[in-house]
Amino acid sequence: MQAILSSNIIFPHLGIEFENVGSGFDIFGYHIAYYGVVIGLGMLVGWLIAEGVARRTGQNPELYLDFALIAIVCAVIGARAYYVIFAWEEFADRPLSIFNLRTGGLAIYGGIIAAVAAAVIYSKVKRYSFWLLADTSCIGLVAGQMIGRWGNFFNREAFGKYTDGLFAMQVGRNAVSNIYHDSVSVARLQELYTGKPEALNRILEIRDHIVSVNGVEYIQVHPTFLYESLWNLCLLILLLIYTKHKKFDGEVMLFYLVGYGLGRVWMEGLRTDQLFLWGTPLAVSQLLSALIIVFAVGIWVYKKKVVAVK
Repeated sequence: MQAILSSNIIFPHLGIEFENVGSGFDIFGYHIAYYGVVIGLGMLVGWLIAEGVARRTGQNPELYLDFALIAIVCAVIGARAYYVIFAWEEFADRPLSIFNLRTGGLAIYGGIIAAVAAAVIYSKVKRYSFWLLADTSCIGLVAGQMIGRWGNFFNREAFGKYTDGLFAMQVGRNAVSNIYHDSVSVARLQELYTGKPEALNRILEIRDHIVSVNGVEYIQVHPTFLYESLWNLCLLILLLIYTKHKKFDGEVMLFYLVGYGLGRVWMEGLRTDQLFLWGTPLAVSQLLSALIIVFAVGIWVYKKKVVAVK
């Protein structure tokens, strides 16, 4: 992955401009990436919210501190593994870069899968209800996702295709991937995106709509990380409200899976940096989102019937 250069980030139709946005700061000669700081902040806030929900619902908050310490480590490993598996071409020639997380490369679904696995094991060891643990933890999870997505803002990644809509975002052309530069030929792009015509067309459309601001070239795109952050904020509010009205343990978690999955299906359809199922033009996170929605709805219907029988 190329070095992340400073750039102005502009929302022209909203009249908002962030000047000279860098990738991080230095302490004693060591570069601290904003990406990592934001992810860490999201984890901290997520844990605090989950602990608050535990207190409010009469659970032991210390149980969630212990779980958070385990789940965070598992989630980071899972998120990195998921990304590496579906973007192996980035690491094939330099496998040691797998361990460098400062420039991005964490896939949230990998983190969720790993955290759920950790929750299953943790609940069995502690002899605690998995579904109650999941209900409480998922509220912290979506809060962490809401904040963590802003790490993509500082890394200039996880944005969508070209748009001239209200939320259009302009980012310095030299501060994003080389695929948006003229130095990468169309022939090379066609080679990179063989069998993925829709993805290729999105890249070319962005390159065809380069804008110049004060002599500096910018790409203009959908800020999908912003969309997801706002979506997660709305989902967080709904889950906090519904917690008081749930009919059975696990219902909040199932609503989270459906709500997040629906948003992700839509937003993945806009992204230009999707991870693809090997040898296909299928966006793996979009496909997984659809499967998770079906799974969660099926579990909800089943548990609803069980509750009705009782």
